[in-house]
Amino acid sequence: MSARILTVDDSCSMRQMVRAALEADGYEVREADNGEAALAALEVESPDLVITDLYMPIMDGLTLLRAIRERAQHKFTPVLLLTTEHGEEMKQRGRAAGATGWLVKPFQPDQLRQVVSRVLGAARVRA
Repeated sequence: MSARILTVDDSCSMRQMVRAALEADGYEVREADNGEAALAALEVESPDLVITDLYMPIMDGLTLLRAIRERAQHKFTPVLLLTTEHGEEMKQRGRAAGATGWLVKPFQPDQLRQVVSRVLGAARVRA
């Protein structure tokens, strides 16, 4: 069974780029266009990894990340932030909220696939 990934971004084209990169490696990719929609998706299906943007309407990525960490079943689900933000202060805020990793847009598909493979491999070792 392939790993399930939820990608959360208000940009449809960004979600499509993430989907294309990861489906090429056989991952099942689901999409949400904001944090609220992502939380609703988590109630239906439990992903192996969440990749979220930081700046989104309705619910931003840090708020989403904190909400994910508050749910017992997702406390240890890896969450990657994929964002244009590259400031050290914001990265520290992301780590404090429970982010597993940080990728800066624009991303290279190969880089995304490598990071996802590494994160999912580490999550399986801990499980």
